[in-house]
Amino acid sequence: MTDWFHLIDDPKALVDLALPYAMRLVAAVLIFLIGRWVMRAIVRLLDRMMVRANAEPTLIGFVTRVVFIVGMVLVAVSALSRLGVDTTSAAAVLGGAAIAVGLSLQNQLASFAAGVLLILFRPLRVGEWVDIGGKSGTVTEINIFFTTLTSFGNQMVVIPNSQVWSGSIINYDRNSWRRVDLTVAIAYDADLRKAKTILQDILAADPRIRAEPAASVALKTLGDNSVDFAVRFCADNKDWWDLQCETLERIKLRFDAEGIDIPFPQMDLHVKTPARLESGAAG
Repeated sequence: MTDWFHLIDDPKALVDLALPYAMRLVAAVLIFLIGRWVMRAIVRLLDRMMVRANAEPTLIGFVTRVVFIVGMVLVAVSALSRLGVDTTSAAAVLGGAAIAVGLSLQNQLASFAAGVLLILFRPLRVGEWVDIGGKSGTVTEINIFFTTLTSFGNQMVVIPNSQVWSGSIINYDRNSWRRVDLTVAIAYDADLRKAKTILQDILAADPRIRAEPAASVALKTLGDNSVDFAVRFCADNKDWWDLQCETLERIKLRFDAEGIDIPFPQMDLHVKTPARLESGAAG
């Protein structure tokens, strides 16, 4: 057992005893300071590389923070080890805690992984109109854990990224144009060729309809109550909705003016009177 009172009386022995601990402390401090400087340099380099790769700002901030925190944990463990602290048990505790947290946050971790994939591969971007699992709206935010849409009725729709990535995504705005598919019905006694010519004239008269791919009017089906035309044309995304509605309006007005009926479902009911009732009524 160290005789501390003897050491106080003997400064040289005190220095000899304290010197190794002081050297360890200085080494631990240097490890921590140098390690922090190195981690900051790595984070700055990683940030520049991700910016040059046009990564999303959300992903850049998250990745750089995670890298810095993990790196500083390793630096701190190294510094404590240099001081003589047994870090084996601490590492085991940290590992067990990480496993427990991972099991309790499975859904959140799945959304996080999906968020990283969404930001990397970009199947949807902020400002695009999309349909995700039946939920339609304009993308307003792509976070690490969830994606936010604003619906046509100005409602906020929040969808976990795990559902976004695992389901189907319909992106209406990624391509510059879309096709409009209309079914136009006329009565069986209407003039078929005249109706087709009218439809072709309406499409040809609108400059917003794209020349390529070319618009088409074709007989689609002979239905129970009508003769149906398939009317197809392509329009730029900005014109798609207005052009669809206005084309339907023009078709209705032209058909009315040209005397071409647009039928509605109906049923003719014929009542037959039994022969014996007819003879009885006559008698």
